Amino acid sequence: MTIALTRRHLLAATLATGVAVPLGAGRGSAAPPRLTLPAPTGPHRVGTVSLHLVDRSRPDKIAGPGRPLELMAGVWYPAARDARRRPVAPWMPVASWRALLESVGFDPDAASAPLTAGHQGAPVLRRAGRLPVIMYSHGNNTCRAETTIVVQELASHGYVVVNVDSTYDGFSEFPDGRLAVSADDLPFTPWDHAHDVRFVLDRLEDVAAGRNPDAGRRALPAGLGAALDLRRVGMFGWSKGATATALVMNEDRRVRAGIGFDGEMQSQPPVAGLDRPFMLMTAEFTRASEPSVEEFWSLLRGWRLNVHAVGAAHGSYNDQQWLVPQLAALTGMSDEDLASWIGTLDPTRAVRVQQAYPLAFFNLHLRRQRQRLLEGPHPAFPEIRLIP
Repeated sequence: MTIALTRRHLLAATLATGVAVPLGAGRGSAAPPRLTLPAPTGPHRVGTVSLHLVDRSRPDKIAGPGRPLELMAGVWYPAARDARRRPVAPWMPVASWRALLESVGFDPDAASAPLTAGHQGAPVLRRAGRLPVIMYSHGNNTCRAETTIVVQELASHGYVVVNVDSTYDGFSEFPDGRLAVSADDLPFTPWDHAHDVRFVLDRLEDVAAGRNPDAGRRALPAGLGAALDLRRVGMFGWSKGATATALVMNEDRRVRAGIGFDGEMQSQPPVAGLDRPFMLMTAEFTRASEPSVEEFWSLLRGWRLNVHAVGAAHGSYNDQQWLVPQLAALTGMSDEDLASWIGTLDPTRAVRVQQAYPLAFFNLHLRRQRQRLLEGPHPAFPEIRLIP
């Protein structure tokens, strides 16, 4: 989805927290509060590592020819039992986090980034064997961290999840401290995201073959290459990333199943039909309200499902839904304004939907495990409609 960036959209997509900070918080407080995220529900501890990758086939959009494109990606996976000895990763590095806060009108000293469940560099859980791999593409002018709730949930249930920052279409930070921020004067389409994801998927092939693609040759977690089952690859994305998911599947048969989180499904060239499983999770961009979504649905020739959460807003399938109600309580936001941010879907229910439905989809299509949750209405999720 390509939309003009607004203060509300950027805040919603980038500050995924459980403890909110009021707008305009001052610098005078002794120590900024640390924000929080809901814990994943799976049986495994979670490990994570960042990859700094260089794509020499494409130039940096700002530096131009002679300077290759650099990307950051995160890898999340089930970790060995001793993972708890490793520090957990923040939702975002300090400098990029501060830039995000400032860009939406917060004092950059107002809060520390939340901590994730991911233990940095922890060894992979070897007894889990080879694990399905899931790629993630973010929305317009945001960052790969925006669906951390879903990412760490999948990893806690035995998946390797790789989320990709599309450089200059959001905020990312390189190991040497350089920041790449949104460049509103440069065109970014879902095709850019799709190219980024396919490049990172190629680099995972290197990892599986025993090579280290990190530009600085930083150590990879023990057992990571042996854990990657690149015969079972899925993908999901939010907004623009939802469209990118379809485009990757159009171009790359390595990706066997995909989910779109409330994407408009607009691109040039447009998305084409798919003969592999695809699930739409709609909120504002429904098949009834957005012709491109209905057209994409009509082109799906394989297994398909349209999950719709009643009362959901555009950001209800990412970390946004966990933040805004707490901001409302601290800033005196009216009920009407709050509803414009998050719809009427209860945030706790939204988190449960985020944790349950993507996991069920990938369990069905990458692990061949029957999922009754996807077969019809389920009493545990009264807000969900499966639209034929």
